[in-house]
Amino acid sequence: MTHSPLPALDGEKVAAARLHAIDRFPYLASALFAAPILEADELGRLMVDEWWRIHADPVTVDQLSVPELAGELLHLTGHLLRDHAARARTVGFDEATELHHWVDAADAELVDDLPADLQALAAVHPEDLGCEDGRLAEEYYRRGLPREGMENNCGSGAHGRHAPWEPPPPSDGGEGLERDQQELVRRRVAEDVLRHANEATKGLRRWAQEAVGSQVDWRRELASELRRSISWVSGAVDYSWARPSRRAVALGPVVLPSLRRPVPEVAVVADTSASVSDELLGEAMAEVDGLLRAVGVRDVRVLACDDAVRGVSRVRQVEDITLLGGGGTDMGVGLEAALDHRPRPQVVVVLTDGWSPWPEAPLPGTRVVVGLLGSDPSPPPSWCRTVAIGDAL
Repeated sequence: MTHSPLPALDGEKVAAARLHAIDRFPYLASALFAAPILEADELGRLMVDEWWRIHADPVTVDQLSVPELAGELLHLTGHLLRDHAARARTVGFDEATELHHWVDAADAELVDDLPADLQALAAVHPEDLGCEDGRLAEEYYRRGLPREGMENNCGSGAHGRHAPWEPPPPSDGGEGLERDQQELVRRRVAEDVLRHANEATKGLRRWAQEAVGSQVDWRRELASELRRSISWVSGAVDYSWARPSRRAVALGPVVLPSLRRPVPEVAVVADTSASVSDELLGEAMAEVDGLLRAVGVRDVRVLACDDAVRGVSRVRQVEDITLLGGGGTDMGVGLEAALDHRPRPQVVVVLTDGWSPWPEAPLPGTRVVVGLLGSDPSPPPSWCRTVAIGDAL
């Protein structure tokens, strides 16, 4: 088998497939461009090795449409981001009899990352192994049923066993990424996924939260969003007669208004449904309380809401808040109730796990900041400003 750089392939189709994938998943761009694509004659498919090199049979590339090729590239990149090669060595399967079963399990894990129209053509689904979805490769491997007679092999990037036709590793002058470079790309992609939490799939959000872990300071992110939202309101200045302008001294009896920068009205909608723990919600409330004080908001209206508003209180400190609830979840009800109060809030902070109905359209004149709680949140609408708080406080 021979290898040569990308120009020997249909470079235009490969470039179009990459752009198609990035258009749908912009947060995966760093990984898609980090992996060089090499021609591999007679391979019969696309594979990926442990050094982040995608090996493509030009005949196979010619047979695939651009969306199909994009799906294959996304699938192989998924093996790299999930570090399936290193995880395979930890599992320690028998290469002679269980390699294909491990690759099936790894493929099943990746199904959560992509919509149906961009799955690899031969993608293995959890139900193919007799398992429920939403699990990790290790669980699919241990509990799943091997597919008899199926020899699934995505390359050493999926299972860690190197083929004799693979080029030399980067340490010996070959293309690809060294271990530290791979980790940098994973870190970058995970951060990009969290920044696009509203658009990312559930599987990718969960992976990104685990990959970044404590490296993401959610308190700093929340403070940034609150300051940005409050500045958006406070930046609107108006004239007021409550305090005459100092310039009026020069005009004798003429009274001039002064410019006034209003302190925004802020409301907090706290999800008190059964799916949100009291401890997590309490710590998040305390953090919001401290941040609002830091930017000059002296008191806030707090609405305790599950599938209905269970309590409304105007408080100056978090200790005065009573959070009642424990039923279903509907944050749309809480937002509607917050806007019905006078004075109407210009900023609403919603603390929730996201598993709720939401208004279909943005709220006119109001900025909504959502603090997503828990280890498996559901993203709110894209018109919200979102911070993933998670359960590792």
